[in-house]
Amino acid sequence: MSARWSVLGVENAGFAYNKGYVFRHVSFLLDDARSALVGENGAGKSTLLKCLAGELELDEGHLVRSRSTKVGYVPQEAPAGLGALSVREVMQRALARGGAEGEDWRIDVMVDEIGMDPALLDNPFATLSGGWQRLVLVASAAILEDPDILVLDEPTNHLDLANIATLERWLTEVIKLPMLIVSHDREFLNRVTSRTIFLRADGAHAFKTPFSVARQSLLERDTADARRRSLEEKEIRRLEETCARYKVWAQKNDEFDKKRKIVERRIERMEAAKTKVYVARDRKLELGDGEMEAKVALRVEGVTVKAPDERALFAIERLAVRAGDRIALLGINGAGKSTLLTELAAAFAAKDAHYDGKAKVRFNPGARLAVFDQAMADLPLDSSLIEYLAEVDGIGEREAIQALVRAGFPHRRMEQPIALLSHGERARLKFLRLKSERPNFYLLDEPTNHLDIEGQEDLETQLAEAEVACLFVSHDRYFTRTAATRFLEIRRGKLVEVEDPDEFFEAQE
Repeated sequence: MSARWSVLGVENAGFAYNKGYVFRHVSFLLDDARSALVGENGAGKSTLLKCLAGELELDEGHLVRSRSTKVGYVPQEAPAGLGALSVREVMQRALARGGAEGEDWRIDVMVDEIGMDPALLDNPFATLSGGWQRLVLVASAAILEDPDILVLDEPTNHLDLANIATLERWLTEVIKLPMLIVSHDREFLNRVTSRTIFLRADGAHAFKTPFSVARQSLLERDTADARRRSLEEKEIRRLEETCARYKVWAQKNDEFDKKRKIVERRIERMEAAKTKVYVARDRKLELGDGEMEAKVALRVEGVTVKAPDERALFAIERLAVRAGDRIALLGINGAGKSTLLTELAAAFAAKDAHYDGKAKVRFNPGARLAVFDQAMADLPLDSSLIEYLAEVDGIGEREAIQALVRAGFPHRRMEQPIALLSHGERARLKFLRLKSERPNFYLLDEPTNHLDIEGQEDLETQLAEAEVACLFVSHDRYFTRTAATRFLEIRRGKLVEVEDPDEFFEAQE
């Protein structure tokens, strides 16, 4: 790996899209640390990474980049056109970008390092699982391209816990490079990064500490700024009252008019130098919590979950889900977690099964189901945000606009197609739609994949406060520990209840 001196960053950077700025007044320089870039959905993190990688040009400010700096960049989604290539050809392209075209022995070394079956090299890239695609792209960018700086956008997306642990090991022990990483996985950030940059509407804020410590420092600074601003405004009000008295007294004595002007100039200086206080957009993510009369929301008995090829994955002897249960499904990739959620959703769609006492899957008659799939495949990307919400019974255009405003979506974007939203904003919109349907039972497949950290915390809080039933699948260890009240693990062909997820997490690591 190269050890060339390199510089990468931005100075007073801004980027505009569709008549509005995605970000402005952003300045920072990367150092030799593994840095996290954190921000709310729609703050422009992915756009900023594309600017750093040279795929987009800034509208304001400057890209700071030494001429010799090579950036290894892995976007959030696999680039178009890779699916039809073989895995080897994808890696050969990375070799060529690194100036080592034809040195295929490097591919063999890397494949051995990442624990990949060499027989897969001649398979189409599209046949790899989403997790393996991510690992191949990250490893290729970091090793085969021989970069000076590695820039990763949501590298843990589509990875199971074992692969996340592998990625953590690579990034901390094997790949000795400066990095800039965008991720909403709090535990991953705390383990991998040592520096944190927060991207907000008021610019970039850098801390030389891991995410959790840096975030606490930022919150404390915001609180101190707000306190200082309050004292400044109190002093300005006192001086304004003094000016008002001087104005009255000046009618009898001109000296007070001179004093009034001196105080007014002091007020002007204080107004210009007032402490700036960051105010986050009010965009709380909320869940609907329709009532369910009976305590048991779902009963499952004698069910065998099967793969699409009819191969048995695991059996459920008996399962009862009560109102208020928040159940995390644990299991390795391919164990059948998402398949179970899909089968439960299909069983709910068959209305007669809700009331059939002999059915293997029996929902409470009062259950109103909401399903969140990680691909968000049911989002009509060509529809506007208003049109999508107004499809719900009882919600007109006015109600849809009000709901979007409360969720933090600006007016200028409400009539734009959903396709223009970031993945995180799409997730927030999806949850807003689910809330409007007032469900009381949630099936959530990787709900935090694209939510920003504030959104994840909102979701954790809402699940805790709402008396809804919930089964969810997540590779986010922090969210799983915080959100769940029960844990079910797919173990040796059966679904068994476990006390906590830590033994499973440790086994995967």
